[in-house]
Amino acid sequence: MTSTSAFRKAALVGTLSALIALGACSKPAEKTEAAAGATATQAEWGALSDGTKVQAVELKNSKGVTARVISYGATLQDLMVPDKDGKAADIVIGYDNIEGYEKTPNYTGVTVGRYANRIAGGKFTLDGKTYTLAKNNNGATALHGGVKGWDKRNWTIKDVKSGGDAASVTLQYVSPDGEEGYPGTVTAEVTYTLNENNDLTVSYKATTDKPTVVNMTNHSLFNLGGIPATRPATDAMLKIESDAILAVDKVLIPNAELPVKGTPFDFNTPALISERITSNHPQIVIGNQGIDHNYIIRGGVTATPKLAVTIEDKTSGRGMTISTTEPGIQMYTGNFLDGTIAGKGGQKLTKYQAVAFEAQRYPDSPNQPKFPTTRLDPGQTYTQTTVHHFYTVK
Repeated sequence: MTSTSAFRKAALVGTLSALIALGACSKPAEKTEAAAGATATQAEWGALSDGTKVQAVELKNSKGVTARVISYGATLQDLMVPDKDGKAADIVIGYDNIEGYEKTPNYTGVTVGRYANRIAGGKFTLDGKTYTLAKNNNGATALHGGVKGWDKRNWTIKDVKSGGDAASVTLQYVSPDGEEGYPGTVTAEVTYTLNENNDLTVSYKATTDKPTVVNMTNHSLFNLGGIPATRPATDAMLKIESDAILAVDKVLIPNAELPVKGTPFDFNTPALISERITSNHPQIVIGNQGIDHNYIIRGGVTATPKLAVTIEDKTSGRGMTISTTEPGIQMYTGNFLDGTIAGKGGQKLTKYQAVAFEAQRYPDSPNQPKFPTTRLDPGQTYTQTTVHHFYTVK
């Protein structure tokens, strides 16, 4: 079992790495240029059913970490990370080709918008006007931007940088006024940056021409043991910098703040995820015998990323810290993966096979004034930065 001291050391490294990643600069490169240090290579990655070409950009550093981002959904399609013996494996679930992402969408690795997570009743009011959204989650709530949210749009690759300490790709999507019921034309960007310190930084910005709400996140589901999975992702030690979660009702809308102390949601001391989701706690049961809850991260909204999550797979030795500017992390233990969809290598996507940590504002914020605001007005810029730092433990 990994010691608490190892977690503290990894956490410190992750926090420093986040600051390094934010300050990293890189020089422009040709789309297929091989450069010293981190590199970025762009190529076609198939086509959608209407013939639209999908692009992929592969970011690679000299330490053996590789991230492939595709333009459809601005999606993290593949993430290769070495284990304690130096053997690299993909650690995110998804699909081997564009057909999988288009025909069987399952929020695997995608950029979520305009609003990540749930909005109660598919409605919210802004400046006295009520906006109606699709209730695309069990007919009760609006989820992840609607029927055709930003995860189902083919983004434009705006910039690719390569060489030196970091490589990056920036993608852009312009969401028209009224799309999926949301007001305002929103221009959104997401940038993935991989540096030589094994930091994968995902940063966002958005502007609008009318008052609206914006809440973006990345919906990667991780299994640090590797994909195709041979073990549940919940067979990992987890630490979360949080004293409370948002308890939810039967349709997973927050209705109270619940201190984690004395509950299976308390990961202030590292614990095996699998040991917690066997609990009969009412909130675990509501989550389909798992966690699908927003953790309130200490520090709230911050200008620079703060440590939020540390997770280690005891068998492979892979570890990951997540640092973010956001006040919440929606943890999801893959409770609703039911084996009906096949992912990479034809492997069925099953319960607990992967775990998500979605950095974001709180669910249903537009309807709950006490929550951190998700309102965006003309002249303002929405920003969000989340850093995933990878390391190994012998």
